[in-house]
Amino acid sequence: MINQNEWFPVALMETSVKVEDLEHAELLELDPRGVIRFAGRRALVIDAVAMGLLRKYLVENFGLTAARAVLTQFGFAHGFRMAAALREEFEWASDTEWRRAGPRMCALEGLFSTRPGGDDLLAPAGGMLLSSYEAEQHLLHFGRADSYVCWTICGLMSGYLSHTEGKEIYVLEDRCLGAGHSACHLIGRTREQWGEQRAQELDLFDRQRLAECLDVSLSRVMTTLKAAEQRLQAHRKALVQVADLVDETLGIVAKSATMQRVIELARRVATVDATVLITGESGVGKERMARLVHDQSPRALGPFIAVNCGAITETLLESELFGHARGAFTGAVADRPGLFEAANLGTLLLDEIGEVSATMQVKLLRVLQEREVRRVGENKSRPVDVRVLAATNRDLAEAVADGSFRQDLYYRIKVVELSVPPLRERREDILPLCRVLLEDAAKRMARDVSGLTPGAADQLLRYRWPGNVRELENAMERAVALARGNRVEREDLPEEVRDALATPVVSGADVRSLSDVEKEYILAVLKLNEGHQGRTAQQLQIGSATLYRKLKRYGLIEGRGGASSSQAPAKK
Repeated sequence: MINQNEWFPVALMETSVKVEDLEHAELLELDPRGVIRFAGRRALVIDAVAMGLLRKYLVENFGLTAARAVLTQFGFAHGFRMAAALREEFEWASDTEWRRAGPRMCALEGLFSTRPGGDDLLAPAGGMLLSSYEAEQHLLHFGRADSYVCWTICGLMSGYLSHTEGKEIYVLEDRCLGAGHSACHLIGRTREQWGEQRAQELDLFDRQRLAECLDVSLSRVMTTLKAAEQRLQAHRKALVQVADLVDETLGIVAKSATMQRVIELARRVATVDATVLITGESGVGKERMARLVHDQSPRALGPFIAVNCGAITETLLESELFGHARGAFTGAVADRPGLFEAANLGTLLLDEIGEVSATMQVKLLRVLQEREVRRVGENKSRPVDVRVLAATNRDLAEAVADGSFRQDLYYRIKVVELSVPPLRERREDILPLCRVLLEDAAKRMARDVSGLTPGAADQLLRYRWPGNVRELENAMERAVALARGNRVEREDLPEEVRDALATPVVSGADVRSLSDVEKEYILAVLKLNEGHQGRTAQQLQIGSATLYRKLKRYGLIEGRGGASSSQAPAKK
């Protein structure tokens, strides 16, 4: 290893050094073993954007004042040490050359590039014009600033000049690229020379001031954390009020007995490493049920990967699931593991498995039986330890009967079947789900919408939800976007939900006569049409005279003139 005091060129060792003699070739030493020295000091190569990200992190987490104080004092310590090292390593032609060496060294290190128009920070009417990396990074991460942003460079120059002059010198900006000027302009003065005009900025060089800034910032962080904790507690409280059985992480609502049975079965099967087939209509939450099985299983710490088999062509699906070797096909420029390997020690969900081709069914069956995969283009097999879950909205038993799905694969994936019921068969879950989804949508959109009016709730229960939970989620998002007040009105719901008619509910002890049901239905349609008899008769596909006779029989019309065809019928 070359001693740091012995590597300088003879020309610099034997003569007095001037600023013009400082060049990269004489100052930079690159050791093949990874050590970099610059002007005899151990140096690091750090990406400018990384420094910009550090600044962004400090500002966002500790505030602008604290971030500026940290970077300013860091720069001051750096500059002070640089001046001492350059004094020790070089024999300068004069103290002026030593002082002028600081900006030159910073320029060689890439901190800024100087511009014509002044290079003496202490000149009475001078200063230094430069283009700063620091201003560039501030613009990149924050945009144009309202004040000067070369905090580290001002601190560095302040530390350097304070050492060379033997007294405290403070370098500040009066123009800055980060604030929209054409260049950064730095000036060095003593505290007395700066006076009270820039006293607040000079305080940032004080260690006591830094400690105060950090105390304020930490207090702000604690306040933010407490507010977040309070919001989380309020969210949990709201969920408890909405539904006693809500999985906050998964968003699964299980007020209905049907859904409770499915979740209980899912938790039981999760503890054993069996293949599970999850069935149900589109949008019922099959993937969430799969996540529940994974999270409750011994593999919970492993990866959970879901792939939609119906959205990928057969050729790409094989590569996606099993991986491929380099050169296996055009575009395969490197070896790539498949999803079975990526999900090792975890869970792989094969969604829409009913859409897989017959050829892929054979390959999937082999993987499930042998517990090993063979990448496309390779001859060797690789063992995998993966729990496989499958999901489909098709009737696979029917597909087996018509020959479109292999029977052996069907029984291989259907060790246990979880059948998720559609929303129309678990109507007790509709309103609890609505309120959970409503709260989530309100938070995303930053809107103060917290409930449903009775009319809106009634219509939500009337609708049959063919798109299930996915359709309900979209409806709640739309309602939050359109709500005029802090509660969702009937008019905020999608048209098909607003126009839904009541679904009859029959219990063994309360069977009603057909005439009563007919009467209730006719009156519901009449109310929907705001009493317009002609439109009501048309929708019921009966004549206007027939509707008139029925309304008269119900006691709602006393005579031909009792209620017009465009007015609501009289109340009982």
